[in-house]
Amino acid sequence: MHDADAGRPPATRRSAPVTRPTSRDVAHAAGVSQATVSLVLGDKWRGRVSERTAQTVRAAAGDLGYRPNLAARSLRLGATRTALLVVPALTHEYFARVYAGAAKVADEHGFGVVLYPSPAGTGPARDPFGSARTAIDGVIASSMAADALAGIGDGGLPLVMLDSDPGAASGPPTVNLAVADGLRQVTRHLLGLGHRRVAHIAADVDTWTFRVRTEAVTAELAAAGLRAPARQTAALNVSAARDAAVRALSAPGPRPTALLCDDDILAAGACKGARALGLRVPEDVSVTGFDDLSLATALDPELTTVRLPAESIGEHGMTALLALLAGRPAPPVELPLTLVPRASTASASG
Repeated sequence: MHDADAGRPPATRRSAPVTRPTSRDVAHAAGVSQATVSLVLGDKWRGRVSERTAQTVRAAAGDLGYRPNLAARSLRLGATRTALLVVPALTHEYFARVYAGAAKVADEHGFGVVLYPSPAGTGPARDPFGSARTAIDGVIASSMAADALAGIGDGGLPLVMLDSDPGAASGPPTVNLAVADGLRQVTRHLLGLGHRRVAHIAADVDTWTFRVRTEAVTAELAAAGLRAPARQTAALNVSAARDAAVRALSAPGPRPTALLCDDDILAAGACKGARALGLRVPEDVSVTGFDDLSLATALDPELTTVRLPAESIGEHGMTALLALLAGRPAPPVELPLTLVPRASTASASG
């Protein structure tokens, strides 16, 4: 028999094909049938397979590096097992963490998650649904990219909204952060330190989540007998926030003793604005953020902020979408937030 590779230099010989693990390999390793593997990895095992067997199958699949052939499964089931996550920007750490949470739950159920960010960053994204409608099974979307969803109703795609008004009539299921409570916590923190002149550095973004922040700060100060805070709006970047802080601290009348910011990026800009005026943080002016990004502990002094469970938002969003796809209800979810006091706040200086 002639060997086609005989006499060839080693570098030119054909390499052996890499064999991809199959469901049969998983079944053999786990000591079960292929049907059992299909039930477990298709998340249809409950009531048919024991928890112990399901764990054994998942462990064997993990050890072998087995991944279901989603393309073949799509042909069989008429579905792609793919979710679209619509976010305003990939450059913001928060949305990267939301994606990580959604992808984790999706992977556990044999789904993939495709990201669709706004090309312009924070703000509306171009409608992605015309070409993608037949390639996805459902959508998880941030309210900050809601303008990208205008055409989704006619397509019949299941939709879950993040950071969106849960009271919207006939609206899709929502997964929200307890934003109002988070703002109440940080406002009470400042009041407890004796601050009575609080300026609000607000995001110049007209969405439900930022409107709630403004309402919560105003209401909490009013409950303490104080008027609505002086408010300066800024785009979600450090430079714009710096300018807004300078305006707030230079306005006529008694200077604010605290700058309450809608997110950590705005707070970073506010710290720069204070220093540009020769003011010390927190000795002359306290500064607070909202998000607890890695930036919060990179600042000096470290930032008092509100921690958001971003991964959990993604996990709950994907769980809600899976429920819709299975024909089950997906009740609204609201996740609690935690105040994280750090060195950027101190007692009011005057």
